Amino acid sequence: MSIEITEIDQNDNFELALIIRNTLKEFNADKPGTVYYDESTDHLSDLFMVKNSKYFVAKSDGKLLGGAGIFPTDGLPDDTLELVKMYLIPEARGIGLGKTLIEKCIAEAKNQGFSRIYLETMPELDKAVKAYERLGFTLLKNPLGNSGHHSCELWMSKKI
Repeated sequence: MSIEITEIDQNDNFELALIIRNTLKEFNADKPGTVYYDESTDHLSDLFMVKNSKYFVAKSDGKLLGGAGIFPTDGLPDDTLELVKMYLIPEARGIGLGKTLIEKCIAEAKNQGFSRIYLETMPELDKAVKAYERLGFTLLKNPLGNSGHHSCELWMSKKI
């Protein structure tokens, strides 16, 4: 499978919103206080025009496989960006694509001068939590910043 990773554009919005919502539904995590209900999920290319943000999508033969991004969430320490909206379709999982996307996000954050990546997730996404741990993320006792996603009960960070 040949995979191309590019920055998000307007043409990716609809399909990416479906991937995000279908994934949350698949893992019974489609609850209030998650991106499932965020209006911004339907127009992510607009959201990622904010300074210090970037969103990468992965495609194979024109088919959108998923994506991941970094975002300067309100209230985060000055040295920190949030890893956000990391979702893949089922057939794109387990092949190292998630790791590749996360590493691309980390490299971009580092390139912008940031020294820490933060993320929020849920126990329902246990395979993702294990993947984050393998990449060096550690659990925090409390959330950082103000993402507005009060249903995310796990918080992790990594020095980069």
